[in-house]
Amino acid sequence: MPRLSTTFLIASAGFASLMISAETASAKIVCNGAFQIVQGQQISTPYCEDNYLAAVAREYGIHVSASAVRWNPSVKERVCYTIGHDIRVSSICAGYRKPFFQRRF
Repeated sequence: MPRLSTTFLIASAGFASLMISAETASAKIVCNGAFQIVQGQQISTPYCEDNYLAAVAREYGIHVSASAVRWNPSVKERVCYTIGHDIRVSSICAGYRKPFFQRRF
Protein backbone atom coordinates (compact mmCIF):
# COMPACT_ATOMS: atom_id res chain seq x y z
CA MET A 1 0.00 0.00 0.00
CA PRO A 2 2.75 2.58 0.60
CA ARG A 3 3.70 2.26 -3.04
CA LEU A 4 0.24 3.39 -4.13
CA SER A 5 0.33 6.53 -1.98
CA THR A 6 3.81 7.42 -3.32
CA THR A 7 2.56 7.04 -6.88
CA PHE A 8 -0.45 9.19 -6.05
CA LEU A 9 1.80 11.90 -4.59
CA ILE A 10 4.06 11.90 -7.64
CA ALA A 11 1.06 12.09 -9.98
CA SER A 12 -0.45 14.92 -7.93
CA ALA A 13 2.82 16.84 -7.97
CA GLY A 14 3.08 16.39 -11.74
CA PHE A 15 -0.47 17.62 -12.25
CA ALA A 16 0.14 20.62 -9.98
CA SER A 17 3.27 21.56 -11.91
CA LEU A 18 1.35 21.36 -15.18
CA MET A 19 -1.33 23.66 -13.80
CA ILE A 20 1.29 26.15 -12.57
CA SER A 21 3.09 26.18 -15.92
CA ALA A 22 -0.21 26.70 -17.73
CA GLU A 23 -0.99 29.58 -15.38
CA THR A 24 2.36 31.30 -15.99
CA ALA A 25 2.04 30.86 -19.74
CA SER A 26 -1.22 32.80 -19.72
CA ALA A 27 0.42 35.62 -17.69
CA LYS A 28 2.28 36.89 -20.77
CA ILE A 29 2.36 40.66 -21.28
CA VAL A 30 0.24 41.68 -24.28
CA CYS A 31 1.02 45.00 -25.96
CA ASN A 32 -0.98 47.01 -28.46
CA GLY A 33 1.53 49.49 -29.82
CA ALA A 34 2.90 51.43 -26.85
CA PHE A 35 0.10 50.28 -24.54
CA GLN A 36 -0.28 47.15 -22.42
CA ILE A 37 -3.64 45.39 -22.39
CA VAL A 38 -4.73 44.74 -18.79
CA GLN A 39 -8.22 43.34 -18.25
CA GLY A 40 -9.30 44.72 -21.60
CA GLN A 41 -8.00 48.23 -20.91
CA GLN A 42 -5.02 49.93 -22.55
CA ILE A 43 -2.44 51.15 -20.03
CA SER A 44 0.75 53.02 -20.83
CA THR A 45 3.69 51.00 -19.48
CA PRO A 46 7.45 51.43 -19.97
CA TYR A 47 7.76 47.81 -21.12
CA CYS A 48 5.39 48.22 -24.07
CA GLU A 49 6.69 51.71 -24.83
CA ASP A 50 10.24 50.35 -25.17
CA ASN A 51 9.01 47.52 -27.40
CA TYR A 52 7.18 50.00 -29.60
CA LEU A 53 10.13 52.41 -29.74
CA ALA A 54 12.39 49.57 -30.89
CA ALA A 55 9.86 48.49 -33.52
CA VAL A 56 9.58 52.02 -34.93
CA ALA A 57 13.38 52.36 -34.88
CA ARG A 58 13.68 49.16 -36.92
CA GLU A 59 11.30 50.69 -39.49
CA TYR A 60 13.84 53.50 -39.85
CA GLY A 61 16.62 50.94 -40.37
CA ILE A 62 18.13 51.17 -36.88
CA HIS A 63 19.17 47.71 -35.71
CA VAL A 64 18.10 47.67 -32.07
CA SER A 65 16.27 45.21 -29.85
CA ALA A 66 13.56 46.02 -27.34
CA SER A 67 15.71 44.70 -24.50
CA ALA A 68 18.59 46.98 -25.53
CA VAL A 69 16.26 49.98 -25.43
CA ARG A 70 14.82 48.82 -22.11
CA TRP A 71 18.07 48.09 -20.27
CA ASN A 72 20.50 50.63 -21.74
CA PRO A 73 19.51 54.29 -21.29
CA SER A 74 22.15 55.50 -23.75
CA VAL A 75 20.69 53.29 -26.50
CA LYS A 76 17.24 54.71 -25.82
CA GLU A 77 18.66 58.23 -25.83
CA ARG A 78 20.39 57.69 -29.21
CA VAL A 79 17.25 56.19 -30.72
CA CYS A 80 15.13 59.06 -29.40
CA TYR A 81 17.62 61.61 -30.69
CA THR A 82 17.43 60.03 -34.14
CA ILE A 83 13.70 59.31 -34.51
CA GLY A 84 12.09 61.21 -31.62
CA HIS A 85 10.53 63.64 -34.11
CA ASP A 86 8.20 60.85 -35.29
CA ILE A 87 4.72 61.49 -33.87
CA ARG A 88 4.35 57.80 -32.97
CA VAL A 89 7.20 57.96 -30.44
CA SER A 90 7.39 61.66 -29.55
CA SER A 91 5.70 61.15 -26.18
CA ILE A 92 7.97 58.18 -25.37
CA CYS A 93 11.05 60.26 -26.22
CA ALA A 94 9.87 63.46 -24.53
CA GLY A 95 12.39 63.16 -21.70
CA TYR A 96 15.27 62.43 -24.06
CA ARG A 97 14.86 65.26 -26.56
CA LYS A 98 15.32 68.95 -25.94
CA PRO A 99 12.64 71.33 -27.16
CA PHE A 100 13.49 73.06 -30.44
CA PHE A 101 14.12 76.43 -28.81
CA GLN A 102 16.71 74.96 -26.42
CA ARG A 103 18.84 73.33 -29.12
CA ARG A 104 22.16 74.82 -30.07
CA PHE A 105 22.96 75.11 -33.73
